[in-house]
Amino acid sequence: MTKQFVRALFPGSFDPITNGHLDVVRRAIKLFDELVIAVGRSPVKNQLFSPEERVEMIQELVADLPRVRVESFEGLTVEYAARVKADVILRGLRSLTDVQYEFQLAMTNRAVAGIETVFVMTSEQYGFTSSTLIREVASLGGNLSNLVPRNVQGRLEQRFPTTGKRT
Repeated sequence: MTKQFVRALFPGSFDPITNGHLDVVRRAIKLFDELVIAVGRSPVKNQLFSPEERVEMIQELVADLPRVRVESFEGLTVEYAARVKADVILRGLRSLTDVQYEFQLAMTNRAVAGIETVFVMTSEQYGFTSSTLIREVASLGGNLSNLVPRNVQGRLEQRFPTTGKRT
């Protein structure tokens, strides 16, 4: 019996990507043959970094992972999943609050497009981290060195010159 090739799609805004996201990526790549990190373009969200900047930051971070690629997309995630021939959608879970929302989303995606969702729990040290929280802390000058990769920290410091200056 031959092993079936499995491509996973990890969609999100990643504005910015956090150590929690990277934790999910590094553990999930052990489960799949290929992982496509899909940076969503949302006309509704007020985004800090452009899709191109987010793709660039993430590509720097996953350059050492040969079975991972990074792309941006617009529109419905399930339609993009079909375009890249993804077998599953990967989602990271941080807390019980995430479970309720993600469960509903997974059920909808399966009903609408017949695609399954695989969940990977983030490590406990990142369970509270979100891109929204990162943007807020950065805007108020907080130190994010334990929560985001160095290249992201540098970009946040460019946007918010007081980032990391508060003790």
